[in-house]
Amino acid sequence: MTVVLVDDHAMFRTGVRAELAQAPSVDVVGEAADTAEAVAVVLRTKPEVVLLDVHLPGGGGAEVIRQVHPKEPGVRFLALSVSDAAEDVIGTIRAGARGYVTKSITGDDLVSAIGRVADGDAVFSPRLAGFVLDAFAGTEAPSVDDDLDRLTQREREVLRLIARGYAYKEIAKELFISVKTVETHVSAVLRKLQLSNRYELTRWATDRRLV
Repeated sequence: MTVVLVDDHAMFRTGVRAELAQAPSVDVVGEAADTAEAVAVVLRTKPEVVLLDVHLPGGGGAEVIRQVHPKEPGVRFLALSVSDAAEDVIGTIRAGARGYVTKSITGDDLVSAIGRVADGDAVFSPRLAGFVLDAFAGTEAPSVDDDLDRLTQREREVLRLIARGYAYKEIAKELFISVKTVETHVSAVLRKLQLSNRYELTRWATDRRLV
């Protein structure tokens, strides 16, 4: 099975590639770190399965699916994300992914999931399946927030801590990053959400119950 690996963390891609290298049935034919690069790599290599992180710079995993599907409908997408939030699961499946598993999955189970998706099956981590069943059953399911989907996973983490009243130094210590990096993430969040300051950001996060 040919696979393209899409994730904005190089160390994570290296780890996944090492796990998949132990499976003779899987051949990683490409990698990408952001939305635009992912679309280009997938269209060039035409893999059977794309392992796709949900939160990517440049629009997110759902945007990758939306751009690729019309041109290569045979490519199947399996979300592999640290997020187990209902809105992420539902948004990604609505975009066209065939499955969604979290990064706590074992190497053997990931290989199995890739195979099942390549064969046309739908694959979900057990806890996440309920979100999808609820959505298709017409019961109340979390709506997809396009604004929130523009943020990377790290930007969401910074957003939540800012909204909880953390100072930049406290956020840096909590996330093991520099204060300068915190400032960069906050600036990116404000720009993407079209907000002016941390007080508007806090109100935005509170209104969406992200705090």
